[in-house]
Amino acid sequence: MREIVSTPDAPSSPLYSQAVKAGNLVYVSGLVGIDVTTGALAGPTIQEQTRQALANCRTVLQAAGATWDDVVEVGALLTYPADFAGMNEEYATWFPGTPPTRYVAKLGVELPGVLVSIRMTAFIG
Repeated sequence: MREIVSTPDAPSSPLYSQAVKAGNLVYVSGLVGIDVTTGALAGPTIQEQTRQALANCRTVLQAAGATWDDVVEVGALLTYPADFAGMNEEYATWFPGTPPTRYVAKLGVELPGVLVSIRMTAFIG
């Protein structure tokens, strides 16, 4: 069974679902560092945008009935590969113990001011 997950507390678009729940899996779309309370990017730095993108992913996971501990895979797409160290600096604070699998690649589109897009998959056991 495929269930669309949606929450007003995270960025959204008519072009994608924030997440899709399929059985025990939750697939969260790539989300950027937009603060939905202001409608603007959380800040100009990779750390600020990484923090907000991860918070947005967590909000969508919670709307799907998943927890942070259910995350099994994270994908981070960087506008500028040179931001890798700064992204890692913030990312490490979110997964201090046993982190999920992860990949990092270059973001293939240019969106004004956007430095990172983060997606994830969770398994609800």
